[in-house]
Amino acid sequence: MKSDFFKHQAQTSPHPLAIEISHANGSYIYDIHGKKYLDFVAGVSANSLGHNHPKVSEAIKNQVDTYTHVMVYGEFIQQPQVELCKILASTLPENLSSVYITNSGTEATEGSLKLAKRVTNRSEIIAAKNSYHGNTQGAMSVSGVEKQNAAFRPLIPGIKFIEFNNEIDIEKITHKTAAVILETIQGGAGFIEPKNGYLTKVKQRCKEVGALLILDEIQTGIGRTGTFWGFENYNVIPDIIVTGKGLGGGMPIGAFIASFEHMSLLKDNPKLGHISTFAGHPVIAAAANATVKEILEKDFLSESLRKEKIIRKHLQHTAIKEIRGKGLMLAAMVESPELASKIILKCLDKGLILFFLLFEGKAMRITPPLTISDDELALGCSIIIETIEEFV
Repeated sequence: MKSDFFKHQAQTSPHPLAIEISHANGSYIYDIHGKKYLDFVAGVSANSLGHNHPKVSEAIKNQVDTYTHVMVYGEFIQQPQVELCKILASTLPENLSSVYITNSGTEATEGSLKLAKRVTNRSEIIAAKNSYHGNTQGAMSVSGVEKQNAAFRPLIPGIKFIEFNNEIDIEKITHKTAAVILETIQGGAGFIEPKNGYLTKVKQRCKEVGALLILDEIQTGIGRTGTFWGFENYNVIPDIIVTGKGLGGGMPIGAFIASFEHMSLLKDNPKLGHISTFAGHPVIAAAANATVKEILEKDFLSESLRKEKIIRKHLQHTAIKEIRGKGLMLAAMVESPELASKIILKCLDKGLILFFLLFEGKAMRITPPLTISDDELALGCSIIIETIEEFV
């Protein structure tokens, strides 16, 4: 199978990890040779409830037996879609009541940008340097790493970039600006949190000039940072929310969320202002419903913060210069990309899955399932420390 993988399946990097998967359960992934790997990455923050969670699996199976795709999104009333929109709206301030489900976080980014232009009748979008919002051309246009974008230009025009946490740059938001799109915590840049009320100050400036604030909650949302939405940690309410990853419990989904008034603009003048065949697929929506309900009912929010303390307690080593992030969205920083790479690959040999961040080579991603046990956290951290000792 490995030879066919390299021969026929399009690759995304020169050196994929290339583990041949047999099955997965809970916090573990198993290869075809019977080796098990403790998963400290959770499908890059997607498997909120771990692997093969019984309630998610049951929801998927029940929906498959009921119906799958029946009609282009938004035309038929389908219980899984309506329930998901309703439960997401229940977690938000009253004005953020309208949910547009998509197939991915990237598609949600695209929809949010279109909506902002429709609401404001402006075209300028401001994004942050070193940001990442997805890989379609619109999402790439607001992702601020030229090394990634250069080969694919021209991208969408009218994009300007500011430096995250730089308050002077906030003045670049003007009456020409349709929206500012920011990650609540910068992900690919190194899990950088907003400081000194930065997001609040950006929102205030947006209000002053009539621009919208879009917060990308694809990684920070759905309980990963100790609140259901990451922005709840920073005293700000966006105009549009973008979500994905952990929302589906391992299934592909995204959504953008706004006020009923704003979202209504996409249904007319022109009609079908935003449309998707498979968005809100009932099987995927059923999985998302089960995921969200389980996270809210089992109080995984406070558990994320408690487990963060366990990780910080056990990852004590002079080679770890800093642990960035919040809740179970953490990045352990070492002195060089070379050292980070050695640790990540050696940990893989020892049965622990870590991963890289897109634009910060010195970081080791630690984003385990919210369901991970205290003992599993301690075990994973001990493997990291043991491995560091081999290289420093």
